[in-house]
Amino acid sequence: MAADFPLLDRVLTDPLGQAWAILVREGQAAVEVLVGEIVDVDLLAQIPPAEPGMPVLALVPFRQVTERGFDAHDDGTPLRVLRATASERVTFEHLARALPRDAVQVTGERFSVSDQDYAAIVERVIEDEIGNGEGANFVIRRDIEAHTDTDPATAALTWLGSLLADERGAYWSFAVHTPGHTLVGATPERHVSVQDGRVQMNPISGTFRHPADEDEDVLPAFHAFVKDTKETEELFMVVDEEMKMMAQICTDGGRITGPYLKQMAHLTHTEYLLDGRCEADPRDVLRATMFAPTVTGSPMENACTVIQRHEPEGRGYYAGVLALLERDADGTEQLDAPILIRTAHLRDGGAVRVSAGATLVRHSDPRSEVAETTAKASGMLAALGLRPRREVRYAVQLADLAGVPAVLAERNESLSPFWLSPQEPRPDPELSGRSVLVVDAEDMWTQMLAHQVRHFGMQALVRRWDAVSGAELAEFDLVLFGPGPGDPDDVHDARMRHLRSLMQARFDAEAPMLAVCLSHQVLARMAGLEVEKLARPNQGVQLPLNLWGTPALIGFYNTFVVRPGRAVLADQSLEVAVDPIHDAVVGLRGPRVASIQGHAESVLSRDGLATLHTLIRHAVLD
Repeated sequence: MAADFPLLDRVLTDPLGQAWAILVREGQAAVEVLVGEIVDVDLLAQIPPAEPGMPVLALVPFRQVTERGFDAHDDGTPLRVLRATASERVTFEHLARALPRDAVQVTGERFSVSDQDYAAIVERVIEDEIGNGEGANFVIRRDIEAHTDTDPATAALTWLGSLLADERGAYWSFAVHTPGHTLVGATPERHVSVQDGRVQMNPISGTFRHPADEDEDVLPAFHAFVKDTKETEELFMVVDEEMKMMAQICTDGGRITGPYLKQMAHLTHTEYLLDGRCEADPRDVLRATMFAPTVTGSPMENACTVIQRHEPEGRGYYAGVLALLERDADGTEQLDAPILIRTAHLRDGGAVRVSAGATLVRHSDPRSEVAETTAKASGMLAALGLRPRREVRYAVQLADLAGVPAVLAERNESLSPFWLSPQEPRPDPELSGRSVLVVDAEDMWTQMLAHQVRHFGMQALVRRWDAVSGAELAEFDLVLFGPGPGDPDDVHDARMRHLRSLMQARFDAEAPMLAVCLSHQVLARMAGLEVEKLARPNQGVQLPLNLWGTPALIGFYNTFVVRPGRAVLADQSLEVAVDPIHDAVVGLRGPRVASIQGHAESVLSRDGLATLHTLIRHAVLD
């Protein structure tokens, strides 16, 4: 072993004798090798600070999402921290030569959930969850379980070598060994990074499987992929979900660039880059963004509940993150945190687990989702020797194919320019300084709404529905009742009852209010209109509307719909805006009250900012 890299030599000589990490990170000129001590903590805030030249690496399990008050199986997987006591930078070429090459025998491969049972779960989630308004999309995983007699540290080093030889396009390739828990993988997706006062997130969705034959004419199939409705909607939905997080943690709400292609050895994905200013502690950023919608679903809180219902066991580290904290040249702590997907988790005793999930939307095909979980696991399974390795990488550069850049660019033509461009505040002199209470009905759309409200010069406060009393509503110039999951007619749902009570109190006080999506439906029921469940939910779709003579293209995420009729609230008639194609009431307005079924705040709402502005002016000023 060359003496130029003594720390790597130490790891390779005695891999079981210490805790270590080898990190191959996108944008880094060298491989990082860390050796250190292990400490388990309970909360993200307890992750110790990085020291100059000595980073801290945290293994964050999925169950940590309970810090946000969300549901998760408690499988006991630790929030584990590797505090570096020694670090070294190694050339990629040297690492590739030095890693062990002897084959690691893996036996007993089986799926935790069979193809047939997984397809049945897909059908149930579409019918019982998405079909009943519980959310727009959900990610349900299954595991490939196996066994090896090779010690976990040596196995991880060997499989890292295979991944580095066979995979490409990974955001991180890594191997991390700690007592009882060893991880190795090649993840394509950044979850969140904090550097130089900026936060970046990188939602990836849509999966194109490369053909086995490079001579095959891939253009027709790839054009069909980038134009495919399901693939496009799937990506927009996760962008919307991550923009909710960005709106909460970034002073400027965040900006979207893309779409781009993320080409790996066996698969290509589509992605956007989200970027915004933020001065928060990296641990607070990490906590506010647990976890990526690409591995959970939307809305986040309900997605965690759905996952707990349909996945019988905890996720371990799958869908969690590795979080690297280090100091920059100025001594400021920065964060780089990839999502733990395309990863093998090894336990003492030889257990090996590789998890993969499919994003389920309203028109998912169960057979296709079964195939997607298999495809997503293929690269890691090939490294384990459980699938054929592709010694020759797929060389066709899909981004350079004729017409592909233009087709990708077309995706943005109907999106909200507000989120695609720098967001300079444009105060409305008649609204500026007025206070707004945004009532969160268990969906963080309210963070995007609050950001847009502040754009008009108003002062917005977001508060969860069960933390709001009728008495305090009078303190605000406007109360904006936000979106949320569920059936507005569910009399057993305390959230629906309380929203109705708050709206009634606000209306009785003759004070301005605005209702969005679920809250629009609750208001419509109070006004005597009927609400029905759609045969096919509108989840992540754009609809052209006519709102009292003004055309608007607005994003919709709704399972329930208000049917036309006479709307009367406490002897006060309300004007209705009707979408005649879908026979749906998409807006209500009257003295000091307005509502909209769609999401003016959504990335999908090309005319959303102007629409929200008009509705607020009507409620407050007319």
